[in-house]
Amino acid sequence: MAMQMPFAGLLLMHRLVRINSQRQLSSRFILHKCNRRQTRTFSTAFVNCNENKGDDSDPSPLSSNLTFRQALLSKRRSLSPLERISSLMPQEAMSPEVMQLRDEQNQEDPEEEANIHTQEEHEAIPKEEDSEIHHASDAAMETDEQEEDKGSIRPTLPGESLLVFGELLVAEFRKKNRVEFKKMFGLEAGARLNSNWGMILHDDIAGQPAGRFLKTGRGTPILIRRPSLEDYVLCMKRGPAIAYPKDAATMMMMMDVSEGDCVLESGSGSGAMSLFLSRAVGCKGSVLSVEVREDHHKRAVLNYNRWRTAWSLRQREEWPDNVQFHRADLCTASSLIAGQGFNAVALDMISPHLVLPTVIPHLHTGAVCAVYLANITQVIDLLEGLRCLALPLLCERIIEVPVREWLVAPALQKDGKYCVRKAPVPEGEQREETETEETITEEPAAFGSFPYIARPHPEQMGHTAFLVKLRKCERWSACKEPQAKCPYTSTKL
Repeated sequence: MAMQMPFAGLLLMHRLVRINSQRQLSSRFILHKCNRRQTRTFSTAFVNCNENKGDDSDPSPLSSNLTFRQALLSKRRSLSPLERISSLMPQEAMSPEVMQLRDEQNQEDPEEEANIHTQEEHEAIPKEEDSEIHHASDAAMETDEQEEDKGSIRPTLPGESLLVFGELLVAEFRKKNRVEFKKMFGLEAGARLNSNWGMILHDDIAGQPAGRFLKTGRGTPILIRRPSLEDYVLCMKRGPAIAYPKDAATMMMMMDVSEGDCVLESGSGSGAMSLFLSRAVGCKGSVLSVEVREDHHKRAVLNYNRWRTAWSLRQREEWPDNVQFHRADLCTASSLIAGQGFNAVALDMISPHLVLPTVIPHLHTGAVCAVYLANITQVIDLLEGLRCLALPLLCERIIEVPVREWLVAPALQKDGKYCVRKAPVPEGEQREETETEETITEEPAAFGSFPYIARPHPEQMGHTAFLVKLRKCERWSACKEPQAKCPYTSTKL
């Protein structure tokens, strides 16, 4: 009796351990198979999702197989800690009844594993076929998209050319009427355009027409276009501060530069003003650009040559090579301009009044010298220099060129929908308000149906420079009073 009680207790403990281990094994094996299924179907998740959406009534064969597998694996057991300890006991210490139960258990495990492996082999065949079908459908969709992209490239118009390697391009992304990303780059084979909104291969850009939206790897549309001279000046590498396009355009109007003129520029800087003058004078004119600093001189030459190279690839013709860059100081280099006459002079210097005695004798009578000054103290020094030097110059204008950008766009509601103009309701009439479902139509709304908002842009360009217009004039005739003063500069003539 004393021997039967320990044996009965051991047998009961063994059965409880076996039931608990079966539950643990089934849970762990099911989790492992689910992970394998998620990894296998990751690449074709969108196809399976579309199939499930299209046919919700029919049960999926994959789900039925998974249910059958769960039911089959629920009988599978794993070794519990107590059973592992008992397995470490020597066989001599175990009774014959315990040894018999262990042998029965070892015979059941291979049968369960064989059934599971057989079921997996049957399921692997259709899964491989499905994956092949999904991969084939993916390849077909990619091919169709490529064909659509190729077919969407419209034929070029007369004088229009496609993008080629070596050109300068501008990538631009706008969001809510604001430029969030803008970059100028050279188109190179094998290179990539990187941004916070994704990447575009340069090989995909080549052969496309300019002004086309291309999607990044994240699906963000980026506008790819050729840069204008204004874009190039604002985005090119700089040494000193540039003459901004708004100021350069005003200076060109002051000097009245036209094709065939000969212009003197003092202060090449980064080469911005040299490029604008080069375009204005054309092939028949010339520009003499002088810079005292070597680093600024090299930067201006590099920016000028880079634009000329990009222009030749873009327009299939050479940009006029009409700018001569010299590194010298006009205060002491009068031999550089000896024997030359200029239709206009552009000065961008810290102390322009120091070079006026050297420059003005070579300026045509009646021509204009435009001076670019950063602060008002430089303007005062210039006027004081004119008073002391008694040069034949009239200070006609001192201006600042402000540019104020505005935002003009249709008014939007908080939900992102367009506001609608509401007609006034006459007195005495009641307006019936009915809620109708909004339908999306491809036809645009009638003209004038949307109200617009207009306000100054929150990001405005501030002060850049003061522009001084000096005109060369002859001295008054001898019959005039010798001590008369010029009404513009208060200089005795």
